[in-house]
Parts: sequence; structure tokens; C-alpha cells
Amino acid sequence: MEIPNFETIKETIDFVVANKSAIAASKKMQTKCTDSTMYQPTIETLDTTKAADGYTDRNVINAKVAINTTNILDSHGDVHIDGIWNKTVKEQKNVYLLEEHVMSFRTIISDKVVASVQNVSWKELGVKAEGMTQALIFDAELKRDRNAYMFGEYEKGHVKNHSVGMRYSKLELAVNSIDYPKEKAIWDKHIDSIVNRKDAENVGHFWAVYEAKMIEGSAVPIGSNVATPTLSTEIKNIEPSADTHITEPLQDTQTNTTVPKDGKQYFINLLIK
Repeated sequence: MEIPNFETIKETIDFVVANKSAIAASKKMQTKCTDSTMYQPTIETLDTTKAADGYTDRNVINAKVAINTTNILDSHGDVHIDGIWNKTVKEQKNVYLLEEHVMSFRTIISDKVVASVQNVSWKELGVKAEGMTQALIFDAELKRDRNAYMFGEYEKGHVKNHSVGMRYSKLELAVNSIDYPKEKAIWDKHIDSIVNRKDAENVGHFWAVYEAKMIEGSAVPIGSNVATPTLSTEIKNIEPSADTHITEPLQDTQTNTTVPKDGKQYFINLLIK
């Protein structure tokens, strides 16, 4: 449900409280991804993303990325509360890192992903603020031959934001008005922990999201939550497999002769004869 543009915060609060059930149902039905439906969070950030360091022959990147963080009012008008990802991280078995929320073979960056919830300081995320957040972290193995374009973007340090594709399970409305005691109590419970508190106060309400189901995580140009950088990248080589070439002479049991190291050509010559 779209919230009209009212002239005052009070009118907005009255509307969202009156339509709380319908708005909550709509939020639960949607698969949330990146957008900027309300505004971009106004937090001061530093670019902490660095290009990958490693060998000349670059084939695999081990990337650690922040897919989502709690205690920030995002562009959906939602604040993810600590603990939101605990259940889904335990339950979700197949985790994908995608290119811009598109679920297709061509846009999979990695299906070798380990998801975890970690306590991280805002400063580690490049946010100029004190305090901590709970981050949904993906440790992903990226291969050049799986998605060469996005491999290159991570390799060069171009991926500065991420986003989680999700479905909300549990959420509550918080409003900054004593006219609505239940919703005001939720506001008072969480407002001090929100890193962009002024954004919340300017709007007068937010949705506190206590539980969500993770569907996927994506690399995006700008996330609805901008405190989602690439935390680290480590490049490794893919060493040649031991069975891709012959390292020791073989014995041809039919002729009782030694097969040279180029065994393939030797047997081709036998067939020709």
C-alpha cells in the first residue's frame, strides 16, 4: 500500500496507524529488494571497499560481503532489528549471491556461499558513527568462469553495496506519537539504536522488522541500506589438477614397452599403425 504525501507528520502517522493491518500484510506479501521508495538513508559513509590483491593469474576470489545490517532506517521505511536473520540462516541451505536480484543462471555470481550473522561496528562498515550492528555476512567463493563480468567488478573494487532479497515474517509499527501508546512504545524501544535517527524523526514512523526469510543476496549499485559494503577480497590461483597431465611414464602391458609422458599421442600413434 502506497502512503500518500501528507503535509504534516501527524497526518502521515494517523494514516499508517489506521491502515496498519493492510500495510503490514502488503509488506509481508512482497519480496523486498533494493529500491528507493521513500528516501536514501542520510548517513555519512567512507568507501571501505578495496580492489583485490593477489597473484597475476586471477581465477578465484574469496569475498566477504555485508548483505544487510540492522538498526538503520532503510529506503523501504523499515528498521531491521537484531536477531532478524538468526532463524533463516539456520534453515536456508541453498544460498546464492546474485547480480542485482535476478535469479537466472547468467546472473549467479556464486552458489558457494556461507551465510552468517556477525556483530560488526559501524566504523568497520565505513559509517561515521559509534556503536554496533548485526550484519548478515556472505563468505562467497567467486570464480571468473562463472560470472566473468561481476568477477571483474569485485576484482577492481567496484562493488560497494549489497542487498538482501527477503520476505518479512514478523514486524510491528512504531510511531512517534503519544496518541498511539502501543506503537509509541515500540518507537521508544528502538529509536535510540537507529544510526540515522534523524531520518526516522523526520518521517515520524517506521516498521520494526523482527524476523525475515532470506531468499538471496545480491550485488547492487546502491542498496536500500547503504551500510552493506564488500568487507574483504582475497584472490587465489586455481592450481592445475594433478590428473590433467601425465607426470610419470606409463607401461603398455600389451607390448611391454614404456609409454612416454605424452601418452595421448603414443596411443594415437598405435591406432594409426
